[in-house]
Amino acid sequence: MRSGSLWIDTTGSRAERPQLVGEHVFDVAVLGGGITGLTTALLLKQQGVRVAVLEAGRVGGGASGNNTAKVTALQATVHSRIRAHRGAEAAACYAASQQAAVEKVAELAEGLDCGLQRRTARTCAFGDAQLPAVEQEADAAERAGLPVETGGKPDLPFPVSGSVSLPGQIALHPVRYVEGLAAAFDGGDCAIFENSRVLSVHEGAPCRVRTAHGEVRADRVVVATHYPLLDRGLYFARLAPARSYCVAARVPDPPQDMVISAGSPTRSVNSWQDRVVVGGQGHPVGQRGVDEQRYEQLAEFARRSWEGAEVTHRWSAQDPTSHDSFPVVGPYTPGSSRLFVASGFMKWGLSGGTAAGMLLADLLGGRDNPWARAFSPTRFPVASAPTLLRHNAQVAMDFAGDRLQPGSSGSDDLPRGQARVVRDGADLTGVYRDEQGGAHAVSLRCTHLGCLVRFNAAERSWDCPCHGSRFDVDGSVLEGPATTPLPAKEVPGESGQEEGP
Repeated sequence: MRSGSLWIDTTGSRAERPQLVGEHVFDVAVLGGGITGLTTALLLKQQGVRVAVLEAGRVGGGASGNNTAKVTALQATVHSRIRAHRGAEAAACYAASQQAAVEKVAELAEGLDCGLQRRTARTCAFGDAQLPAVEQEADAAERAGLPVETGGKPDLPFPVSGSVSLPGQIALHPVRYVEGLAAAFDGGDCAIFENSRVLSVHEGAPCRVRTAHGEVRADRVVVATHYPLLDRGLYFARLAPARSYCVAARVPDPPQDMVISAGSPTRSVNSWQDRVVVGGQGHPVGQRGVDEQRYEQLAEFARRSWEGAEVTHRWSAQDPTSHDSFPVVGPYTPGSSRLFVASGFMKWGLSGGTAAGMLLADLLGGRDNPWARAFSPTRFPVASAPTLLRHNAQVAMDFAGDRLQPGSSGSDDLPRGQARVVRDGADLTGVYRDEQGGAHAVSLRCTHLGCLVRFNAAERSWDCPCHGSRFDVDGSVLEGPATTPLPAKEVPGESGQEEGP
């Protein structure tokens, strides 16, 4: 089994794009080279705006390249959840935005080699206990204006207890699609800079966006980094990040419907060519006890459901959800006219990020948009206050509680492929021993706001339970909002030996 995204592995040759070096001037700087950032950038370019896209790694290398590749307005039980949190008007607005996004993807994908197919999306009851959730979602989606259908047999090799479906949705190769957007955007007065992690943004006239080797000056800045990297606006207190996992397996007869279960444990099913893609096993970032079973349970589901399934790839992604189960798209802070944000897509970023790009292009172009009020980041629905309080109470418990953990006294007996927290007095060090026997020691203090990171054995990373930052075993940043690495430390018990990557 290959550890890595099926989509990134099967993209083929990719354009080499420069790192940001020196000073540059544009009208708009977009931070993030995923579907949200590139959709926003391309739509702005079509309006004659000079845009720079700054991507920390490679285009499409984040959430846009690590998903189940569904572009759909029917999203598990999202519509019934939004209706419960925000009411009928917001649910209708969300449904309209997602359906419009599906059609915008179809429009932008014309001529691109991304394998776009129209398919039926289904939310299914995997057992009688999930039937009420399917019925509620069918009612909420219909009331929100989606032309859903109930009943019908999904294209699965096992029975379900019921389903709600939405025809005419989209499956595609997400990285090839994003690369196509990038190719259409890059050039002329617009540019993409890869391997250019943003370290700071100064909001002014002009705004200044700084990386390790350069700076972009722009009238306005869009933060489309999936999770907002700037602490202003208190997004870290309003967004709860979660991880989810995927496997791809070669099977004789891949399903053509895009299916997701209505209850727990989540099972999401899609396909690409001769592979079935199965997703699920989600958990809050930094949860204790995460191990290889997250992948193995998905692999076992594939093998049990499709005779002869051969698992070929495994990968994971991270998604933030807001306190009221609705994306945040618009001005970064109240009254801001230069800094904008898009986040909180609840694991439906291919449609949600496209809708965000459409909304942002209107806002920056000075045009009214019917979704702007509902998506405004400055909203605060009273009904969601308990969820917000619970989330931040858990953050406070994690911040304080992890500092009291006992830790181990040394790392000499640490097996290969495993990690351990070692205590030396009041100091805690994270130690990982790689498959070659080398030890990597890092500070456990997250460089974002100081929570202590925890080891994720499924992905061999140090993850922050407070705000979702993730770090490799050598301390390098894998995912924000942190922008600086965990400091390297001496390996406890091996004094004098400096730790290397």
